[in-house]
Amino acid sequence: MLRLKAASSSVEDFTNGTFRPVIEDEQGLNPANVKRVLFCSGKIYWDLLAESQKRNDGTTAIVRVEQLYPTPVDEIKATYAQYPNAELYWVQDEPANQGPWTYIGLFLPRYMNGQVAKLVSRPASASPATGSAKRHAAEQADLVARAFAR
Repeated sequence: MLRLKAASSSVEDFTNGTFRPVIEDEQGLNPANVKRVLFCSGKIYWDLLAESQKRNDGTTAIVRVEQLYPTPVDEIKATYAQYPNAELYWVQDEPANQGPWTYIGLFLPRYMNGQVAKLVSRPASASPATGSAKRHAAEQADLVARAFAR
């Protein structure tokens, strides 16, 4: 992430900005056209954004949840409410039995009127890593493709 120019911040972000627990989609999409909202946290955002730009996808919003606990429920609800026709997804790099999903998957439906997020992640695993850079890259490409698959 240190070498990824898209992930760098300007000085003004630190001097004039404030912490935002939820960062809404910044692609300038028309909310009426959005069919899928991808909530995520961390590095996976940049992979999803790159794929969205590559596909020129105008129907998928990508929302970053920067604070997992205490969960910013009001901000998440307000952000999702902007997309009345969209399905809710949680995307994470980690295997399904690790990372934020084990908390978010149980927590969110209580506050989203029963709306259950669909998970896009690696399969459940005893290990957080595959142990092979090639296999990791293939799994990452598959994960990102599944996030946009219709």
